Amino acid sequence: MDARLNLFGNRGAVKVLKYLTSAHNVVANSTLPVTTQELVRLRASQINGCGFCVDMHTKEATHAGETALRLSLVAAWREATVFTDAERAALELVEQGTRIADAAGGVTDEAWANAAKHYDEEQLAALVSAIAIINAFNRVNVIVQNPADGSYQPGQALL
Repeated sequence: MDARLNLFGNRGAVKVLKYLTSAHNVVANSTLPVTTQELVRLRASQINGCGFCVDMHTKEATHAGETALRLSLVAAWREATVFTDAERAALELVEQGTRIADAAGGVTDEAWANAAKHYDEEQLAALVSAIAIINAFNRVNVIVQNPADGSYQPGQALL
């Protein structure tokens, strides 16, 4: 399968992706744990059906020290016992933040309060931003049908 649009060969798309990547880098350099960032990116990508990003963030998470066991259980995190309470709070927030259209009230006060118990304001800002940014990347890739060909390498500069 070929992508509908070559994102890296289109000047307008490259400009937008550079801004998204710049925002991603702000989150990447925050105090939010890298493994939490990657779990959040992976879960949103699973929900959105973005194979390209699932491939990327599985590999980035592995590179950051995640185990195959934990990565294989991200989609079933509620039933899994391998995640910390803080990670579980982040996974709940990413699910509700990604599925906003499915819930009339958006993210619940309970989910927010639970996340706030585990993360300080800087980390919460990074978490919210990570959720928004990965959802934007997912949508771009899903819309243009960017394929998951398995060629992504950890740390690969896309732009």
